[in-house]
Amino acid sequence: MLNTQDVLNLSGKVAVVTGGASGIGLATAELLADFGAHAVLIDINEAAGENAAAGIRGKGGQASFYRCNVTSAADCERVATEINAKLGGIHILFNNAGVIRRRTVTELEEKDWDLVLNVSLKGVYLLSKYIIPIMEQSGGGSIINTGSGWGLKGGDRAAAYCAAKAGVVNLTKAMAIDHGAANIRVNCVSPGDTDTPLLRDEAKQLKQDEAAFLVASAGGRPLERLGTPRDIANAVLFLASDLSSWVTGSVLVVDGGGIA
Repeated sequence: MLNTQDVLNLSGKVAVVTGGASGIGLATAELLADFGAHAVLIDINEAAGENAAAGIRGKGGQASFYRCNVTSAADCERVATEINAKLGGIHILFNNAGVIRRRTVTELEEKDWDLVLNVSLKGVYLLSKYIIPIMEQSGGGSIINTGSGWGLKGGDRAAAYCAAKAGVVNLTKAMAIDHGAANIRVNCVSPGDTDTPLLRDEAKQLKQDEAAFLVASAGGRPLERLGTPRDIANAVLFLASDLSSWVTGSVLVVDGGGIA
């Protein structure tokens, strides 16, 4: 039973989750709401986002949805301002929105490079830019950025994604240094292959059978399975909560031992 002394208790906290309409973002929003936070789901898919927020409320949680393109400074500033005005602060930010294009540098079109870098890296910068001052006014907070195992090592036919996620890893460290004095912790969770719409879309991009692709993605890991969105959400909960009160600038790899 959750109580006010529980270090996982997020009651009174406002948690913003990008890419919140599906996959890891949705699983995380649901979990943070389970532990008392008001989950604010951000996505460009308005119908799915509204349904996801309604689902959390239907289970007794607190949730809102805001449509936001994280590559747009105007959108990010507007959403941060509106959330702060309506909910009275922002205490947790999960920068999770991302896309992947499975191509080498010679195969990539410039628009695909720009898309991946803009959503997965620029989006982290933009939303953090407008939310950090709000966190400072609230006395601090926790920012968690979604990296990847491929932000720590290379991967095949994913040049833009590898570049973006490596950028997220080091941006996390820079942000932790810059904002620690304001009691803002900044960490990175780096998933391995996780069963999400994003992973299934990779099979289509590579023109592979989806079932076989998922089996191959799980292969070679000591735990011998794909990750689930809840596996990643559990790690985000740790980094969002007071259980990790002396953890900042870190990269938590959640990949079933794949990198090992």
